[in-house]
Amino acid sequence: MIMQLASILDQYHDAFQAKYGSRLLPGHLRAIDAISRCRTPEAGQLLVQCTDCGHAAWRPRSCGHRSCPQCQNHETSLWLDRQQAKLLPVEYFMATFTLPYELRFLAWDHQTLVYNILFTCASSTLKDFGLNPKNLGASIGMTAVLHTHTRRLDYHPHIHVVVPGGGVDKAKKQWKKKKTKYLFNEFALAKVFRARFLAALNQAGLSLPDSVPKKWVVDCTCAGKGLSALKYLSRYLYRGVIGEGNIVSNQNGNITFKYVESRTGNTRYHTVKGEDFLWLVLQHVLPKGFRRLRDYGFLHGNAKKLLKLVQMVLQIMIQICSRPRPVFRCPLCHAPMRVLGISSPIRSPG
Repeated sequence: MIMQLASILDQYHDAFQAKYGSRLLPGHLRAIDAISRCRTPEAGQLLVQCTDCGHAAWRPRSCGHRSCPQCQNHETSLWLDRQQAKLLPVEYFMATFTLPYELRFLAWDHQTLVYNILFTCASSTLKDFGLNPKNLGASIGMTAVLHTHTRRLDYHPHIHVVVPGGGVDKAKKQWKKKKTKYLFNEFALAKVFRARFLAALNQAGLSLPDSVPKKWVVDCTCAGKGLSALKYLSRYLYRGVIGEGNIVSNQNGNITFKYVESRTGNTRYHTVKGEDFLWLVLQHVLPKGFRRLRDYGFLHGNAKKLLKLVQMVLQIMIQICSRPRPVFRCPLCHAPMRVLGISSPIRSPG
């Protein structure tokens, strides 16, 4: 039986508020309210009727919050479809830019600002390395996704960037392809990224801690043809940082969840108090309106014509597929049901 995050929120709400209430931001409160209401009459209802036998019923609506593990599976699938339509017949690379531990407190206190700087510095570093004739000498494309968590759900801001192994030489109007399974030097990337990130923090007027390390970590590995990397990134785009299927027990005030250790591939289990588990999950709610996913270069939305030209040069057959939205099924005859009406969400007083 899958344990729902909403029921855990209800059970440990008081203990959670007592311990972490002073640290909750408006975005956390909105997430708590949405997840608690999701697929209940409080979130609103749909009146649906079977197209075959005529059976009608009210069905509760989903909350649609991007941190809710029950919602937006369709949106995740649509994003993956769009990314697959952009795939090129080249080697792909995954570059990961990680903030050192000493700057995580600063990132927490200034999330929108620091996360935007993280995107800007990571993308500009990769862009300039691509333009360097010693590396590629071309404008590259990138898909970058912000993660703020480890697999144990600890706070650990970092950006994953999926990079196709090739780029456009605009001066010569030609496509240049990486001929090896090696993108850029990781140590050089880290050095440039560190300098740009610290300069941006200073320019923003943020006070830096005294203990900023001299060496930062940027990981850059070959990701095959790219699909596996995109599927990994898609897991956390719209449905929170943990799937409810990974919550394995709720006993004696403790929650146990499982995760896959990245280094070994082994499944591990982590047990914490119920209120601490809720904090591990909710601390990763992003500020309202913040874009976790960003495309750059010839993968950007404004560069569709350039991407089509690249696909034509590489003789890629573009398949346009339309993924239908899931429909309600009749409990009596299993035929699809159509929506007849909508009831508004029930707002709590005050």
